[in-house]
Amino acid sequence: MTPSQQQVYQRELTGGTLTVKTTSAIELEMLFDIAQRNNPKRAFLFVSKVLGRHIPVAPGLMKETYVQLAAGIPADLPEPVLFIGMAETAVGLAAGVFREASSRVAEPVFLTSTRHPVDGELLCEFKEDHSHATDHLIYQPEDDTLRRRALNARTLVLIDDEATTGKTFLNLLQALRDAGLSDVTRVVTVTLTDWSNNAITNNCPLPVDVVSLVKGEWNWEPRLNAPVPVMPSVNVTATGTVPVSVRQDWGRLGMHETTSNLGNHLQTEPGETILVIGSGEFIWQPFLLAERLENEGAIVKFGSLTRSPIAQGMAIESIIAFTDNYGLGIPNFIYNVAHQSFERVIVCVETPYSSVCPQLLAVLSKVAPRVEVVCYE
Repeated sequence: MTPSQQQVYQRELTGGTLTVKTTSAIELEMLFDIAQRNNPKRAFLFVSKVLGRHIPVAPGLMKETYVQLAAGIPADLPEPVLFIGMAETAVGLAAGVFREASSRVAEPVFLTSTRHPVDGELLCEFKEDHSHATDHLIYQPEDDTLRRRALNARTLVLIDDEATTGKTFLNLLQALRDAGLSDVTRVVTVTLTDWSNNAITNNCPLPVDVVSLVKGEWNWEPRLNAPVPVMPSVNVTATGTVPVSVRQDWGRLGMHETTSNLGNHLQTEPGETILVIGSGEFIWQPFLLAERLENEGAIVKFGSLTRSPIAQGMAIESIIAFTDNYGLGIPNFIYNVAHQSFERVIVCVETPYSSVCPQLLAVLSKVAPRVEVVCYE
């Protein structure tokens, strides 16, 4: 693409002006919109239109994204290959990329970082400095074969929804090396959008392959005397008062195959409009449920409950606020749902039915006449 074809994407926010430049062929408006973060560390947020997180989207569109990203991962990676997804936003994206890419790898293993401590052996901790919740935990796989693959990994595939500075990936890599993963010789970063301007490649001590749908650079011009955003108290990495299911079959304690075990009893009719909602880090099993219902003929959108605090406006048309289902006593949100209507809403959680905030269910009952909660127990 010639310089004359460079895309310039600019948005005026309360706190300043965001400018994004890229020569990628994909129209930026197809991939994301911008919103204001309630976070003094970074005032803006790239809100993906293909991730199925803050904007509900069709499972089929999400799968297309997984396929496209997985196709960019090199085929000659030294094995074993450890895939790691970043909580909370990218755990579903990472699992989807892993599903599409792992068939080409003889010794794959998948892990996600987490902010919910579980019963397992900790591998490492690292920081996501700009985040609303900075502390991440990564556990060793509980399966012996998967644990061996992880500890002896020669390639790391690190997956997040975006890279803005590259610092989080570099923090994670250093934590893994400090934890004893000394055999790693190659790193692959996978993101929807990479605005890091080669920072990861330039600062990583190992060879790096960068895979993304769009690469470019961003610039933030703060507005003088702009109000400082007030962030809710969501920076918590702890065990809540509500038990988390011991069925950790989607990434926290290792995964090597993707099977759907959630909501197998649910059926649909062709043309039924359904919103399937994952919760926080519990995304992959709910996505597989949404994908199955879509394949059976329903018109499905997928979204997620989240602790990410975002202001209404621009990419965020509506907000539902409620209390988290983990017993942490922190605010949770679901975006771009309250103004829509469906025939059915299915809320998927890894905690007991009673943990779901009644206020959330009350508002969802105005979105759809039929609201169901699906959990393992």
